[in-house]
Amino acid sequence: MDAFFDTLETRLAARPPRPFQLPGIVLREAAVLVPFLVRDGVPVILFTRRPATLRHHASQFSFPGGSRDAEDPSPLHTALRETREELGLDVSGVRVLGALDEVPTLTEFRIQPFVGVLPPESRFQPNPDEVEFILEVPLSHLMDPSIRRVEKRSAHGREYEVDFFSYGSHVIWGATGRILRDLLRHAAELPGAGGGISC
Repeated sequence: MDAFFDTLETRLAARPPRPFQLPGIVLREAAVLVPFLVRDGVPVILFTRRPATLRHHASQFSFPGGSRDAEDPSPLHTALRETREELGLDVSGVRVLGALDEVPTLTEFRIQPFVGVLPPESRFQPNPDEVEFILEVPLSHLMDPSIRRVEKRSAHGREYEVDFFSYGSHVIWGATGRILRDLLRHAAELPGAGGGISC
């Protein structure tokens, strides 16, 4: 798996992440970590299910992360701090591979996603106020085009695409789906990813 992550890191470094810019729109900063784990030699991606009691995006799957605090020196610091707070995880051993394109949300945030690899010995103690449960999905499953569908939506006078990825009874969509689509675009041709996706 080291070769796969090395190659993905090189791919991400070769194309700097694109910021979201739209004249007249000012969005608050946020950041997330897209966490890889290796289970039995297979790369999996970790998602968190948000509790139904939350004000925004209740019961949706997300990546650990949140809004940038004034004390956060960088968006990466935000992503790692939020990962530590949500998952009870020691983030000192996270290998950060790079960043993906910024993603806007209807709740007026622009999210900077970072891709990272968690240490194999990682142990989680999820914060029940922020995480209902953790879902681990093999990358090969996410690369299967048959589990993805796209719907057209409109907001603020603009049409956009919403990606839906199914895993059993679970559906990953929204901003998390857009972030995932960007990651899969990078990973599609890498050895060891498995499958393919057309983005």
